[in-house]
Amino acid sequence: MWSYRTGGVDCRAHRPEMKGITDDELHNFLINTGDARHRRVSTMVEEVQSIMLTLTTQISTWDSRFHSISNSGIHSDNLKVLAPSQLLVTVPLRGLSGFRQNRSRRWRYYTPSGVQLLSPVMEPEKLHQWLEVEQFQKTSGHWHDNDVSIQGDVVPARVLSILLGLLHRAIPACNLTDRVSVLDSFGPTIRVTVETSMQTVEVELFPVVEIPGCWPRKARWPRFFKRWPSKDRARCVKSFGFDLIARTNYHWQLSFLRAERLLLEGIDEDGGCRMKCLRVVRQLKEDVWCPGSRPVITSQHLQMILLWDCERNPSSKAWLDFGFCFLRLVRRLLKCSRQRFLRHYFIRRANLLKYSDTNQLDKLADKLSRFLECPNVSSYYENISIC
Repeated sequence: MWSYRTGGVDCRAHRPEMKGITDDELHNFLINTGDARHRRVSTMVEEVQSIMLTLTTQISTWDSRFHSISNSGIHSDNLKVLAPSQLLVTVPLRGLSGFRQNRSRRWRYYTPSGVQLLSPVMEPEKLHQWLEVEQFQKTSGHWHDNDVSIQGDVVPARVLSILLGLLHRAIPACNLTDRVSVLDSFGPTIRVTVETSMQTVEVELFPVVEIPGCWPRKARWPRFFKRWPSKDRARCVKSFGFDLIARTNYHWQLSFLRAERLLLEGIDEDGGCRMKCLRVVRQLKEDVWCPGSRPVITSQHLQMILLWDCERNPSSKAWLDFGFCFLRLVRRLLKCSRQRFLRHYFIRRANLLKYSDTNQLDKLADKLSRFLECPNVSSYYENISIC
């Protein structure tokens, strides 16, 4: 049997009948939940961004190596909504431009505090790399200072430490002690709580080196013989470059937030339902499958799953049936939860669930499995807690 959904033989003819879900059910679900979520998150993002703009502006006046964040609403490149009460804010670093990828390799024998070691530090994982001051054609003199640099490396732990100290000073200086509190953190991270008119939001702050017009060698993308995205779209996405985020003691994490946003913009210009599927899965994830302030699966993970599904189903016809496509996305999420494995879309050797809580992933898999046995979203209208 031929199927327009797969562009070939209908795979469902060779397996037990699977229960489906109607387009009307999903549309009604979005109408009853999605709009309210969007309004609520937009309000929180606007308030958090205003506060972070005030703080980073003050910090940049004290230390020119830090730049204030942009103020462009929910689509800001410096702000990412991981969950309704969990946001990620990146603070741009100034004085580093003209990035060149380093081909040489050397061992490091130091701790973030500068103590010499007898054995070398562990090499970076798939999604990380070292960062040397000499990799930039233009640098301000302050990046050679010992407060951020060791043996020519820009050390993330030291940059985070400086930002944390400045943040402690900026909060009372900006009269925000009643709205912003710094949380105790384990490891190289800065976490604060922000009181908004809607609820308390947890914000993670990370310094970021923005590298436009350059694409890392580790990201072997687009992949050969793939029809999605188009060559022109991929060329445009790569021209915006990538970022390096300070999230570990020694190594800088590669980030592609701009690339992900560009791929998702206008993704349904062919009349498909990709973003609608993402919105339904995200809403159910936040309210039913994986609720809480720090969920094991974030919006970032769901976007990765969608990007992989778009690459594996490049045809416009594969995204016409809302109900079928939604369940296909849920099954992919179930597979990732069970296997505890989710490839990064741009660096496919990196597992985004490598350090995730396995108990939470198992609980999520159980909920997804039960949902797929009898898919139904209408029952959540009255009991759902809107996020």
